[in-house]
Amino acid sequence: MKRFLTTIAIVLLAALNLNAQSYGYVNTQEILEKMPEYRVAQDRLDRIREDHEADMKSEMERIEMLFRKYQSEKSRLSDAVRQSRENEIIMMERNAKERQREIFGQEGSFSKLTLELMEPIQRRVQTAIDSVSIEMGLGIVFDINAMQGVLYKNPRLDITLRVMNKLNLK
Repeated sequence: MKRFLTTIAIVLLAALNLNAQSYGYVNTQEILEKMPEYRVAQDRLDRIREDHEADMKSEMERIEMLFRKYQSEKSRLSDAVRQSRENEIIMMERNAKERQREIFGQEGSFSKLTLELMEPIQRRVQTAIDSVSIEMGLGIVFDINAMQGVLYKNPRLDITLRVMNKLNLK
């Protein structure tokens, strides 16, 4: 019986402590879109990505054209020439895919540039969120932008504007 009462007391204390926690949420996407340095970085990344994608598309179209030409001439070619052309096309496809991986892959140059441009901005936003959270005595802050399936959000708990004020954003 004593054990049972101790367990109930611990559960009640934990529940009271949980209710004492303060919560808030923030919309980081809204904040980022108001930051001039974020828009500049995003525009730069978009232009670079579009240029790379255009180059890749052009390369794949060139390979496709060579393949169609090969298909139309295939019956007139000797085995040695046919094999040579097939190997050339296969090698071109491999090189194009490797180049695409080097640019857009997880460790690619575009990923590294994205990290280089965005990390300082995200760190600045995180510092502001931390500061506002401490000032308000919040125990937990959720990013409403990253959460899926949010059915209700109390505007009273939204700290987005306070974070934007901390960052001197309008």
